[in-house]
Amino acid sequence: MESYFKESRVGIGFIDIADYTFLSKFLSPQENQTLLNGLYSAFLIVLQKHGGSLNKIEGDSLMFQFDDFSDPELANLEEEDRHNHIVKNLFYTCVEMQRVCVLFNNAEKAFLANHADPGMALALQRAFAIIEGLRGRNEVSNAMHAFFQVRVRIGANYGEVMLGNFGPEGYKHWDVIGMPVIEAKRMEATAPVGGLRISESFYHTLESIGTVNDYFERFRREARLTGSVYANIQKDELFARRKVVISEKKGATYWTYSVQVNYKLPEHIVGQARSLLAHGPSGADGVIELLKYYRGNTYVIDALEALFRSEGIRVRKHDLLSLMAPKKAAELTGDIDSQFSLAKILHLMNRFQDGIKKYRETARTGHFLGYEITMGEQEKRIREEFEDHRRSMVNRAGFFEVTIPLVYQSILASILEYQTADEGLVELEML
Repeated sequence: MESYFKESRVGIGFIDIADYTFLSKFLSPQENQTLLNGLYSAFLIVLQKHGGSLNKIEGDSLMFQFDDFSDPELANLEEEDRHNHIVKNLFYTCVEMQRVCVLFNNAEKAFLANHADPGMALALQRAFAIIEGLRGRNEVSNAMHAFFQVRVRIGANYGEVMLGNFGPEGYKHWDVIGMPVIEAKRMEATAPVGGLRISESFYHTLESIGTVNDYFERFRREARLTGSVYANIQKDELFARRKVVISEKKGATYWTYSVQVNYKLPEHIVGQARSLLAHGPSGADGVIELLKYYRGNTYVIDALEALFRSEGIRVRKHDLLSLMAPKKAAELTGDIDSQFSLAKILHLMNRFQDGIKKYRETARTGHFLGYEITMGEQEKRIREEFEDHRRSMVNRAGFFEVTIPLVYQSILASILEYQTADEGLVELEML
């Protein structure tokens, strides 16, 4: 096979299924294959609609791209128009894929009828049959309504790469290589479940062509029309700037933007939590998992607190504050409930967590002043560093292994109190 290489600006996207190991436990190998075939058919429908191409599938993840080689029509556009087309369509493809995943989980027949060709329609029908069958199984029916769903992470980036058929003679395959590809993969690996993460450079490109403002207005309009609390979301909340540190890559740091895609997310989470509350202790654990995952999302936590209030679940906010900052909590007066929302308390917990002193090694002396003097200085430095490190580790361990678990345990106890209230009433009536 003759080698072919081309430098080009390409849009790259990665999708990975979150917690697929858990999902796979309830499926036979054949069912696993059928479910993935259906899901990937749904994604391919979106990709083809926007002019993208599928690069590869690797188990429970896939890679896709937008470029003028895969889409020859782009070659007829001026460079700036081609650039804008790729950037905009890559972004909206990622958004639509997340929304299609919700339709897939709901086994939406309308999506199948409106978009699928006969082959894809059959793949979707078979996948939907598995989803509906799983929800009828006793051992998973409770979890299916909340957590037992296909949920994906999506990451995207745009930049200069090398396109070509790589590999030794006889084993060449078409691929894309370059830093934008590596960064897109890292965006996916750190993306929120059900959301999208993009590189900072990709965000600024979207902003320069007006897509950021267009999406912001569209998202708020959709939320407003459906009565979602996201109707009031701000741009910096819709596109949340975050620093991502890849510890296994020697602390490689990226500034990124996490993008909300589900304009009814708070309401969907409340629906899941309401369902879980009806399923005893295991359901209570599920509600706590929701709180843990969405603790940084004020809209979701406010919606969950409103649910707690309407159901009569009494969260002891003063107890939560006392666990995190005993001295400050003791000084508080007045109505704690009106002063502190649950979202504010969890935000404070995140701040305390980030603010815990971390160990920092001091600089070593660069001058040798004789054995006795140097050893005296270095012994003092090393022993002080050890004590600093030890105190730092104790503080961090105490907060992560005692304070945070007790905060969530307090909320869990409040939920269990609510769940067992009717049982206590029945026991009294029987007496």
